[in-house]
Amino acid sequence: MKRKITLSCEIPEGVECSYEKGIFICRKGEISNSRKIEIPGAKIEITKNKVEIIKERGNKKDNALIATNIAHIRNAISGLENKFIYEMEICHVHFPMGVKVQEKEIIIDNFLGEKFKRRARILDKVDVEIKGNKIFLSGNDLEKVGQTAANIEKATKVPKKDRKIFQDGIFIVSKDGRAV
Repeated sequence: MKRKITLSCEIPEGVECSYEKGIFICRKGEISNSRKIEIPGAKIEITKNKVEIIKERGNKKDNALIATNIAHIRNAISGLENKFIYEMEICHVHFPMGVKVQEKEIIIDNFLGEKFKRRARILDKVDVEIKGNKIFLSGNDLEKVGQTAANIEKATKVPKKDRKIFQDGIFIVSKDGRAV
């Protein structure tokens, strides 16, 4: 059954939004977030305090696609006001691990007694802070903070070993969307 689909998101005061050539951009002061949005057959309308995605004839898949893009827009807007924070924990049972930040990479030394260093890429506009055995990632873009956390977790993945025995690695402990 085809029906009209309309979903919207509120724009807080002081936030400017624009949509051009498939790119949604929101700004507040010097901070800005952008997101690529392409929904075939839908139009995006931005008024003073609301972003609306409208599709005249849509089905369940179209509704899901529009709802997903509205969620991305909400995350981009809320990232202007609050930083997204991921907390990670360094766990080592067998060999003590050294973790440090070097330019745009996290260097993991002596992981499971390995002689080479493992590296994880830190994406732009993501702040990394190491305190003891905790790593705190923060930034205004949820996707970049989450991808950086995934890069760190993947760098310490142990292939072909039982996770119950080899519990060494760096793992996401909590995700938070509140301000630092």
